Amino acid sequence: MNKFWKIFPWILSPVITITVILLFLRANSIVEIPSYLLLIFRLLSVGLLIIFAFRKRSLTTWIIVSMIGGAEFGYDVPAVAQKLQFLSDIFLRLIKTIIAPLLFSTLVVGIAGHSNIRQIGRMGWKSLLYFEVISTIALFIGLLAINVSKAGVGIVLPPSPDTSAITTIKAQSTRDFILHIFPENIAKAVFEGQILQIVVFSLIFGIATAMIREKYRIPVVRFNEILAEIMFRFTKIVMYYAPVAVFAAISYTVGHVGLDVLLNLLKLLLTLYVALIAFLLFVLLPVAIIFRIPVKQFIRAVSEPATIAFATSNSESALPSAMESMEKFGIPRKIVAFVIPTGYSFNLDGTTLYLSLATIFVAQAAGVNLPFDRQLIICFTLMLTSKGVAGVSRAALVILMGTAVSFGLPVEPVVMILGIDVLMDMARTSINVIGNCLATAVIARSEKEFDVQAARNFKTE
Repeated sequence: MNKFWKIFPWILSPVITITVILLFLRANSIVEIPSYLLLIFRLLSVGLLIIFAFRKRSLTTWIIVSMIGGAEFGYDVPAVAQKLQFLSDIFLRLIKTIIAPLLFSTLVVGIAGHSNIRQIGRMGWKSLLYFEVISTIALFIGLLAINVSKAGVGIVLPPSPDTSAITTIKAQSTRDFILHIFPENIAKAVFEGQILQIVVFSLIFGIATAMIREKYRIPVVRFNEILAEIMFRFTKIVMYYAPVAVFAAISYTVGHVGLDVLLNLLKLLLTLYVALIAFLLFVLLPVAIIFRIPVKQFIRAVSEPATIAFATSNSESALPSAMESMEKFGIPRKIVAFVIPTGYSFNLDGTTLYLSLATIFVAQAAGVNLPFDRQLIICFTLMLTSKGVAGVSRAALVILMGTAVSFGLPVEPVVMILGIDVLMDMARTSINVIGNCLATAVIARSEKEFDVQAARNFKTE
């Protein structure tokens, strides 16, 4: 058996390579490839990857293999794949039940358990400053990318798009966003999954707990320590279902969207993905190096939550996994519990990059020539409006629509983007998660509470 595993990579690699080459030749009509031959190699590749996942016994590996298998299933059996979304919805529902008690317990323990109110304030202004700087850079990278690629130039707009699905949703004003931060009813905030409101309530509750006498404070802190441990264990149990959810989410997406609309807007999609990769390499990577974050181990730590976010197009689905991974990575629970949830409202790097890119794409598709100073004004506007995306349903499209209308741009290109938005959302959501994970490491470094030894010894399960 050991001999088989030694030669297994020599079987897997050529099969996948041949499959990719055949797909490329078929897609570009270079050579006529029989459909049955493509099907055989695709299924063989997926089968070998499943065998590899059994051997590896890693949840991250299973998630990645599930993504590939889901794409194959969605492409070959789209009618069945479109009915599988409920399997991923089960996962999202289970994750949402974890978020409120997990955030509440970890924040209360972090504040009341250490009784260091000044540190909370210090972490607050450091986090907001870091979020604003990184998000602004992301906006300008999106602006640069779309001006270089000119993905919207030459696109023919549809004659009469149905914009009712988007225009019926109103973007938040600055006043609405500020009000939205503070909960009017904590039960309502938990029910609606309003992360920032839960964080505000938990912060105030933790501060109040830290201010009462010790004989009352200790039982509350102890209870929340137990609750936090239970919720992390709960998360671990739910994560065993993640590969099934990822398979269903990807197969539904491929079966529902198909490849035709992707080919029509491929240039826009590639522009976004290249811009996000550039953001990772030229912004987040240098930040990690400057703050002496072990890069290889950090990549391992974020691989699971980022993959989940990519597959489900949902940041919340990755939140418990991200918090657990960052704690194992050597970041104190009190910092993880404060920075990551706050970043979900103020540090959506992938989304802000997408918004600047997509807004200029709308102008290009409409044939509107925006001078650079006008583009800068749009970017500065997005610096403010993008901070409200976390509290709005279908947030990025809402902000994009509102920005287009504010600057006198047509809404037809926004509807075109809607066709591939789920594919774009996968990438920007995973970058949001990676950016927030890195932010916790940066703040932990600045507070001199980063456990370098734990980070270097980090291993995925």
